[in-house]
Amino acid sequence: MHRDPVSSCDSGKTDGAAQGPHLLLVNPWIHDFAAYDVWAKPFGILQLAAILRAHGARVSFVDCLDRFHPRACGGDPHARDGRGPYRKTPIPPPPALRDIRRTYSRYGIEPAWFLEDLRRLPRPDLILVTSLMTYWYPGVQETIRHIRAVFPDSPLILGGIYATLCADHARRHAGADFVAPGATEKDILDLVARWTGWRPRACFDPDRLDTYPYPAFDLLREISCVPMLTSRGCPFDCAYCASKILSRGYRTRDPSASAAEIAYWYRRFGAMNFAFYDDALLVNAESHAIPLLENIITRGLPVRFHTPNALHIRGITQETAQLMYRAGFKTIRLGLETYRSARRDELDVKTNAAEFRNAAACLRAAGFDGHQVGAYLLVGLPDQDPAEVEAAISWVKETGVTPILAHYTPIPHTRLWPKALAASRYDLAADPVLTNNAISPCQKTPFSWDSLTRLKRRASRATGELF
Repeated sequence: MHRDPVSSCDSGKTDGAAQGPHLLLVNPWIHDFAAYDVWAKPFGILQLAAILRAHGARVSFVDCLDRFHPRACGGDPHARDGRGPYRKTPIPPPPALRDIRRTYSRYGIEPAWFLEDLRRLPRPDLILVTSLMTYWYPGVQETIRHIRAVFPDSPLILGGIYATLCADHARRHAGADFVAPGATEKDILDLVARWTGWRPRACFDPDRLDTYPYPAFDLLREISCVPMLTSRGCPFDCAYCASKILSRGYRTRDPSASAAEIAYWYRRFGAMNFAFYDDALLVNAESHAIPLLENIITRGLPVRFHTPNALHIRGITQETAQLMYRAGFKTIRLGLETYRSARRDELDVKTNAAEFRNAAACLRAAGFDGHQVGAYLLVGLPDQDPAEVEAAISWVKETGVTPILAHYTPIPHTRLWPKALAASRYDLAADPVLTNNAISPCQKTPFSWDSLTRLKRRASRATGELF
């Protein structure tokens, strides 16, 4: 049975203090050449917020990416199915990127607004800051500097993807008191106890996802979209992906529990858009995705589903395609990556050309059109010829599916990392900011707008959009 998602646990009493500590959780700015809210929400830190709150802690949350900040001219939270632009302020690029002829920006709220929001809060006993892309660490640095200006005496812990994949760099440069690589829900109570002395009795099982409280999306100003994770981790081990490093094993939730959560956010907060961020939503579909989809259909909720993290092509059959259409899926993304068999053998073993054609046919037969279904194609791989990408674009278009260019990011500790190091014109290991996929880091020649624009236009002619 899933625990009441909003109440504290009966066992959430501290062993020493009558009241839990005040914990401040912060989602930092993005510093980059481009950023856009594609159903993105800080799922990880809001899951931690929910767990801490359920155990009796006093939790505050500040989101530097808040598109609906009261000082901003926010639009309709449901515009474009929950997607929308972040506030953008041009700033000087890091020294390592000054040769790139593109505008570098801070994405998110104004620093003055962030400081005002912080000053309204009581002094926190502990501050937790998350991190995402490794090359976004300059935004993490700026966020921590501003937090220090307001709360210089509060200990600050940095977690998240950058803190895990580039732990040594983060320890040297982020400005946190402690960097927690690989920290998950399983570690959070011990981590808080180490810095505050507050140690409640755990009222959830870290190894059973259905005992977790729902992520604290109610701490957001607007619930424009709810990201869903019906599973954690991935059974595959793709050469370019860090899922195996970031997640401990592959675990799934009970399908009925996931469907109940969707119903909760719709009925309680009016959420209409849900984005599945599973790494492997359709794996073992008979026991996971199919009963989940059937449960959603039975509930008859007028909601929309999106799959920005891509679906495994091998899991798309006539049955799953029809169930997704009936359940209300509106945006389907497929993890094709490349169409060349030699390249695919190097990258992953998830699918092949015949399976992709079959999946495309099943989705069309179910009722999806080419604008709803997109196939991700990796661009900027080590030693990749642009002609290979152009051929892949043409091949995907022939199947009636939209080609979507996904620019490769070199990720430390993945199997493709050594080839990325050898192919780059930069010393990628020296500074994570150089792995930014917007600068095509895995080529020897300097970044070229002409080459990038040519590929974008070739892909856009299939859809009428410029991705």
